[in-house]
Amino acid sequence: MLLSATMSTPTATPKGAATRDTIVGRAYDIARASGVEGLSIGPLAAAVGMSKSGVFAHFGSREDLQLAVLEEAALRFGNAVLMPALSQPRGLPRVRAIMQNWFEWVRNTAGGGCVLMASVMEYDDRPGALHDQVVHNERRWRSELARAVQLSIDAGHLAAGDVDQYVFELYAIPLTVHHEAGLFGYDVARRHGDVAVERWIASNSPQR
Repeated sequence: MLLSATMSTPTATPKGAATRDTIVGRAYDIARASGVEGLSIGPLAAAVGMSKSGVFAHFGSREDLQLAVLEEAALRFGNAVLMPALSQPRGLPRVRAIMQNWFEWVRNTAGGGCVLMASVMEYDDRPGALHDQVVHNERRWRSELARAVQLSIDAGHLAAGDVDQYVFELYAIPLTVHHEAGLFGYDVARRHGDVAVERWIASNSPQR
């Protein structure tokens, strides 16, 4: 399933797992404001009321912490955007639900930031484990969009075509909504996004 946790946790006990979740949650909040690259063990330890060694007991390095935050961001995104949409019928109802949920994600991450989007800008040209995790998150999400699009084609809701191209075009709409919401306000960005989705659907509907 999309964006499920795949990283192993070094602590197996329930108490240790709960502590780790607390640390990751606080680190995620910090990353929303300062970026994943802005994370460091010292300030995070102070924020959660632990020693540096206590934090290191759960994460062997700063990079391990950053990877955990990227995974947490992907998990939250999947739970907010994809999972509720799966209750909708296959085809365009599900595609529409994904896009509406994605727009709501933009609304709900306003005032801080979207860790996933920011991480692309931080690591797109920086080879290494963090770059690889960002690419992994992107590929997982695009594969889910592709699945929803293919189901829409199979249901006769969309014309047969290049699924990757469909995904590229769909993906561009929430990115623009995010950009416009930050500059000009969410309401106008959301209106433009809703219209763009419906125009995309109309332009790719099967010829009757």
